[in-house]
Amino acid sequence: MSKIHLRTEDRIAFITIDAPPVNALNEEVLHQLSITLDDIINSEIDVVIISGAGDKAFVAGADIREFSTLNKETGEELCKRGQSIFTKIERLPQPVIAAIDGFALGGGLELALACDFRIASSRSTFGFPEVKLGILPGYGGTQRLARLIGIGKAKQIIFSGEFFAAEEAFKFGLVEEITDESPLVKAKEWAEKIKQRGSIAVEFAKKVINIGIDLPLAEGLELEARFFGELCETTDKNEGVTAFLEKRQPKFLKR
Repeated sequence: MSKIHLRTEDRIAFITIDAPPVNALNEEVLHQLSITLDDIINSEIDVVIISGAGDKAFVAGADIREFSTLNKETGEELCKRGQSIFTKIERLPQPVIAAIDGFALGGGLELALACDFRIASSRSTFGFPEVKLGILPGYGGTQRLARLIGIGKAKQIIFSGEFFAAEEAFKFGLVEEITDESPLVKAKEWAEKIKQRGSIAVEFAKKVINIGIDLPLAEGLELEARFFGELCETTDKNEGVTAFLEKRQPKFLKR
């Protein structure tokens, strides 16, 4: 039975992780997620939304039962496999929104960090409890969290293994929006806005931000200028400028 459900609605892809009771990321779930992402990369999808099934968890981490027999080699292999799948999310040409409702712990939080931005329900809970098991976040958590919210706060969260509420996550910039409504509904609202924009421009903007954040400022600015120049050769640029001058909505090309 599939643990990853994919449905599309008007150029928006909804990926739902459905592995009761807490949507744990075991080997099969990660494998199915990887295949689903491959199906999306070159599709006519404009925006992707990832959520967890049920009302208990977005993803409450990895399947701890798979850790009992790990040694140095198999542990490193496990991490690299999870890292590669989450990097695939990060490198999708389409924007990816995490709609978080409930627990986002360990691997679940690492999954959310691989998305472009995060919307959480007010009742959601976050944390990296790995140190309580004598390990550390291994699917990119130590790297993406520090880049997103700063080294000091990332160390506090990872070293302590403590959980924290949505309000605190919002305060230090881990999530971009908190809602008392369904985060899936809010994520869809953002997706509807994004898909009205030039899809090539959005794709290029994602690339420039993701690549440029690891470059010195001067190199990042050079990259920005190069991508801007490439966009100036597109039909979308001509349509966007013309539509603005004619005071109408642009009709951009689709993926």
